[in-house]
Amino acid sequence: MDKEKVRLSFTLIATVIGFMIAVQFQTIKKPDERDTRDIWQLREALLKEKEIQSNLITQIRSAEEKLAAYESKREQSKEQALRSTLNELKSEAGLTEITGPGLTITIEPVMEDIKLGSPITTVVSPDLLKRLLNELNMYEAKYVSIDNQRIINTTVIRDINMETKIDGHTIKKLPIEVNVVVNDQSTAEKLYNRMKVSRARDEFFIESLRLTIGKPKLDVTVPAYENSIRIKSIEPVKEGGGS
Repeated sequence: MDKEKVRLSFTLIATVIGFMIAVQFQTIKKPDERDTRDIWQLREALLKEKEIQSNLITQIRSAEEKLAAYESKREQSKEQALRSTLNELKSEAGLTEITGPGLTITIEPVMEDIKLGSPITTVVSPDLLKRLLNELNMYEAKYVSIDNQRIINTTVIRDINMETKIDGHTIKKLPIEVNVVVNDQSTAEKLYNRMKVSRARDEFFIESLRLTIGKPKLDVTVPAYENSIRIKSIEPVKEGGGS
């Protein structure tokens, strides 16, 4: 009985081993799967790969062109910003002609005094011009010219040898015009109304001079400053922000 059990177990083990060997032999014997496509199919696949590669290259070039265009716009934007800033600085310094809303004031001798035989006033004093400028600035004047001479922050009005000079320009005869430009038409209207009742008119009249205040206009022109601007006590900034 024991011998039959042993024989049965031996047979079962031998069967399992045989089956495993058979499976392993079949696995070894089975060849790898081969690419059975013909040459035309391979060429078609190659063309598709090349097409994909070409599309990628096109997209890369397009991205590079957009980046280059963006950089160019950035540089142009910087240049435009610098030009705009430079123009603003020139305008503020008085180096550009300005046309805008404003009014014209005429300074002339009082004709009534001429009829009465009084001496004709042919000169307007620097003090009167300075008072007029102070009053104009108080009423929001932005750009001013006197006798076609632009008035800026460094302008000097003084008496030299009994002649009134504005930055070296001599006021030789009357009448003369004072052109004033302001920010907008509304400000021009306010300036006109205030100058019609200003103290400056009385002060000029005492000196036998009349201020005639012209009505506001949209296109008053103040010329550019023509003399050299002298700047003192200013040094260039060193690279890095130091002085």
